[in-house]
Amino acid sequence: MAIADLRRDYNASSLKRGDLNADPIAQFNLWFNLALTARTPGNFFRRVGVSTYKWFQSVFGKTSSEANAMTLATADKDGRPSARIVLLKGVDARGFVFFTQYEGNKGRELAENPHAALVFYWPELERQVCISGDVTKLPEAESDAYFQSRPRGSRLAAWVWRQSSGVPDRKFLEDRYRKLHQQFPKEVPRPNYWGGYVLAPTRIEFWQGRPSRLHDRFAYTRQADDTWKIERLAP
Repeated sequence: MAIADLRRDYNASSLKRGDLNADPIAQFNLWFNLALTARTPGNFFRRVGVSTYKWFQSVFGKTSSEANAMTLATADKDGRPSARIVLLKGVDARGFVFFTQYEGNKGRELAENPHAALVFYWPELERQVCISGDVTKLPEAESDAYFQSRPRGSRLAAWVWRQSSGVPDRKFLEDRYRKLHQQFPKEVPRPNYWGGYVLAPTRIEFWQGRPSRLHDRFAYTRQADDTWKIERLAP
């Protein structure tokens, strides 16, 4: 089958203006909580067969896999963009929280250009959320607290090498990891080049797939008085 022939119709749900919360963070939390328990559509399994369905259940269970996975798009000072998948680690009145190394590609780009975009896609619900806004670092105490909540292996991995830097081979990383086990036999402190960011949204769009590509789209845009303007967008 040609790539151009890959397509599906969307008919899981609809989205009306009356369905929306006045606060886009509350609306996001509603959709996110649904995504956490969403099941993969039955028509998918009818296409792939019973054996694949049983394998999928054994590996992923019945719920959505990593509903908090989001595309983070950044750009350098010249406007050249890059994107990657990161994990949402919190959302509150300030915005959307994630953690990474400050000296990796995304950290360097955010230092040069502190504006970014996020995209969540939940195929089980035929929904996506697109977010853009301004990014700042979290307070060090908040980064410290989250870092200590991580599994020991993840804390050690943050020390292995500077993110996005070249390394000679896999053995180099594994040797570094083993040495760090000895260097930090108990507590693993947070490296000063690792921490959290929060994206304060200025625009949030909710997209619900609909039949024949006549999708439902609503955009929240932050106004000067911190209220939100809501408008329906053409598909």
